[in-house]
Amino acid sequence: MLDRLYLPALGVLTILVVALALVWPQGLGARSPAPFGHTPVQQTPAMRAAMQREQLAAQQRLRQARDAVRNLQNQALSPSQ
Repeated sequence: MLDRLYLPALGVLTILVVALALVWPQGLGARSPAPFGHTPVQQTPAMRAAMQREQLAAQQRLRQARDAVRNLQNQALSPSQ
């Protein structure tokens, strides 16, 4: 008795989920097919520039931290007068 209601409802739910997957906005990955998709946020020129700036700033902070540690180690090993 329950199968007569459950299986058709499951089929309709499956069709609805597939239809939703076709029109739901995609994530940050690859572009969806033409009528539904848009350029992913990470591939826009503004976001690429921001990511490049952030990467350069992170590299500079890392370099400064390494230099600071190196200076502290040098002072500890050879204190001046």
